[in-house]
Amino acid sequence: MGLHAIDEAKRCLNCKKPKCREGCPINTPIPEMIQMFLGGQMTEAAEMVFANNPLSVICSLVCDHEKQCEGHCIKGIKGEPVHISSIENYISDTCFDKMKLEKKPWNGGRIGVVGAGPAGITIAILMACRGYRVTVFEIREKIGGILRYGIPEFRLPKTILDRYYVKMKELGIRFRPNFALGGSTGVQDLLKDGYDAVFIGTGTWRPYRLNIPGETFGNVHYGINYLNNPDVYDLGERVAVIGAGNAAMDVARTAIRKGSQHVTVYSVTEVPAASPKEVEYAKIDGVQFEFLQTAVEIKDDGVMICDVEWDEKGQMIKHEETARFVSADSIIISISQGPQDRIVNRDKELKVDEKGLLKTDEKGETTMKGIFASGDVVTGAKTVVEAVKCSKMIADAMDEYVRQTKPNLFSPSSAL
Repeated sequence: MGLHAIDEAKRCLNCKKPKCREGCPINTPIPEMIQMFLGGQMTEAAEMVFANNPLSVICSLVCDHEKQCEGHCIKGIKGEPVHISSIENYISDTCFDKMKLEKKPWNGGRIGVVGAGPAGITIAILMACRGYRVTVFEIREKIGGILRYGIPEFRLPKTILDRYYVKMKELGIRFRPNFALGGSTGVQDLLKDGYDAVFIGTGTWRPYRLNIPGETFGNVHYGINYLNNPDVYDLGERVAVIGAGNAAMDVARTAIRKGSQHVTVYSVTEVPAASPKEVEYAKIDGVQFEFLQTAVEIKDDGVMICDVEWDEKGQMIKHEETARFVSADSIIISISQGPQDRIVNRDKELKVDEKGLLKTDEKGETTMKGIFASGDVVTGAKTVVEAVKCSKMIADAMDEYVRQTKPNLFSPSSAL
């Protein structure tokens, strides 16, 4: 891997106007990173990249690089682009554990972070480095959110998240695992206890339904639930996956790895919503694809599949007269997901849109004063790097909010 990273780094043209950086949603300083790496300054490069993106190790593995940095690489016009992801991963992963993060002395402020997914981890690290005391409230036993419970091990090793936990503990961040905010404790209770601002990054864990007959049968599962812990499922040999996004690819490839012999993905479009790379990997793994088709009814021993088409207004038309029976031991529905409503049901000041997503202003502040949010709970299911990008902006907004509303916290005597 090290030799490959060096060879790839040497292919970089060090462009004066790097298109790769323009293609990165978080504007990673890619040419600088590569030149520092080649110049023997790998630790410094890792620190620079981490300062720009606290989840650089993770993003180097799970980002859609073909559409982003590598997809914009000049060398890709007439040949293979520089494999930037391999270089970034080698640098970030090699140096992560030995990096010493700069943390300012306690400024007297206290921040609550609800949810330890990509957005929550980013906010917690950034605010801790700025001198705040940070407590993370997580409904599950370990941090990671969708990273741990929604992305398969073969794409993102869970040991990376364990290393993040250690690094966060080194920053003094405290954790409340197995704690569901919105039950006996609400966001308002955190404010009463002296938290100066609260961040909500609880993600989207409520699977969307197809709303077709048979959806409650015992042979039906939802993708987000399956990926949470595939080992507790006995899918059988034949599996039908309804949906064709990146999560559906993860579902199909995991099912293959867990022993299912015939896995077919049904896509309502001619081109799957998943990235081309993920589709290619799925095909290599043995996943079959059927296009312009969807499920209309689920039976005890399979699923009824019909043809679909799209009109000029972009509306999908089901041709149920074409429905045919497809034998399947299990049917997995993976057509995205929305947010849970536990927190907003308890704290009525938090307003949501028609999809149940939290409403925020341009700075990420919700309709409840001092409560901020970003990530999938605001935007719907998006990418990890987009969650990081928004969270960086919101960390600035939260810091500004606390400084404006409680300036006495930042006096020299307040942190004694």
